[in-house]
Amino acid sequence: MIRIVSVEQMRRIEAAADAGGLTYDTMMQNAGKATARHALAMLGNQPDARVTVLVGKGNNGGDGLVAARVMAQESAALVRCYLLQKRPDDALVEAARQAGVHIADAEDDQGYRVLRQMIGSAHLVLDALFGIGIRLPLQGDVTRLLQVVNNTLEQVRAIEAEERIINPAYPAASDQKSRPPYVLAVDCPSGLNCDTGEVDTHAVPADDTITFIAAKPGLFTFPGAALTGNIVVATIGVPADLPELNEVPLTLVDAEYTRQRLPKRPVNSHKGTYGKALVIGGSANYRGAIALATQATYRTGAGLVTTYTTEETITSVAGHVPEATWLPQNSVEPPSLADYDALLIGPGWGRAQSNQALLDQLLNHNPPALIIDADGLNLLSEQDNWWQKLSPDTVITPHPGEMSRLSGLSTRDIQANRQEIAVQKAAEWQVVLLLKGAHTLIAAPDGRVAMLPFKTDALAKAGSGDVLSGVIAGLLAQGLDAFDAAAVGGYVHGLAAVLAHQHMGTSRSVMASDVVAHLSSALTRIERAASVEA
Repeated sequence: MIRIVSVEQMRRIEAAADAGGLTYDTMMQNAGKATARHALAMLGNQPDARVTVLVGKGNNGGDGLVAARVMAQESAALVRCYLLQKRPDDALVEAARQAGVHIADAEDDQGYRVLRQMIGSAHLVLDALFGIGIRLPLQGDVTRLLQVVNNTLEQVRAIEAEERIINPAYPAASDQKSRPPYVLAVDCPSGLNCDTGEVDTHAVPADDTITFIAAKPGLFTFPGAALTGNIVVATIGVPADLPELNEVPLTLVDAEYTRQRLPKRPVNSHKGTYGKALVIGGSANYRGAIALATQATYRTGAGLVTTYTTEETITSVAGHVPEATWLPQNSVEPPSLADYDALLIGPGWGRAQSNQALLDQLLNHNPPALIIDADGLNLLSEQDNWWQKLSPDTVITPHPGEMSRLSGLSTRDIQANRQEIAVQKAAEWQVVLLLKGAHTLIAAPDGRVAMLPFKTDALAKAGSGDVLSGVIAGLLAQGLDAFDAAAVGGYVHGLAAVLAHQHMGTSRSVMASDVVAHLSSALTRIERAASVEA
């Protein structure tokens, strides 16, 4: 389980690890080795690879120097370090030099000519300038240095783009050595506040960010989250049961967390083993929503799904999900809730007064494990003290606009204080709250809170929320508790969107039905505990 910790919490964790025998020096050596190996993996089979390491004056720079030494020792790459300040009598500098690393520094580089050459000729730039202790705004010569770094990267990439723009269907004639350099940030991209996500105007965007022991909140908070690229967490030997680490409530959901909580599927089972879900929603204008939710409920493993919707919706979409049982809301009373293990209310339902009455009826008849989404939430928000009608095993899945209607807060305030508000409202309303958005949050009434690693515009399409609600309903039907169903369901859904993006080649073309189609691939990846980039 990956924790998300503040800078102050990280310092306490490091101090506790040091007191327990894992010294600061050992942690630095382990961090540098992990960084080096990830950098080499990013380079792949790049022939004659050239790496430039930007080295700050603190521990972050120390990580970079260790990484430079390890890369020089373990690969044929040409490794060069550029020091922000001289580090006289530093054993890390001498060890890197002895390994064959070329050392330059800003104090001897008038006009940054050497820096420009080292950045412009690199295949990978390792950003080890500033770590978790950065203070913004940056001032003085360092802002000029970062400006040179960014300008040089932009110039190299502009040249590459000119070569490719003539015919984007074919690769450029130039060889791999002229490709734009990757940027790997150590702990946080330089210019990003690891606590708040605040960024300096000269911050250096990364393709990947490798951070240590635990993730940092600024990596998942905009505007900083837009600069991190893929995020990798290296444990560097800190024991997972360290009390100072485990007392942190905020966790990052990952593949292993999800795999451990997926419902087991014994061979000697039947459809009743995996639960019965009732899905209520759909209307003349939103017929596809209920079909997406129903498909997703099945694709996640539910044994039987009954969909209660309008007759015109059944006529239009029932053929797309022949496995479901379809009941017409216009002419048939809702089935007995006692016959079901999970209830989903809301996808494409509309806000008709008759639906408000039905919602009240359902909530007053001891519903099973419940998830409310979309128009179910909109109808709920029209009622006074609506949360008093829900049990603690209810999952609600608002996007910021729906959250605004439920809470009375502005979307601006919600987006500016996502974690604080999610935790506060989950406790106040006594529900499991999944707050949608880049790096979706899941908060429980008992104070637990988890974050999803995904930030993908592939989900910025109509219907993606209907798929998510169906995934969670399927997991509730199989017996997961509300918090685990929301966290696991959110991860499966986000990963399916990433895989759909990879399959389509562009996020622009991903539709909600593509996400449904990739749920099986996502589950397969998780079941095999495959490594997944966020």
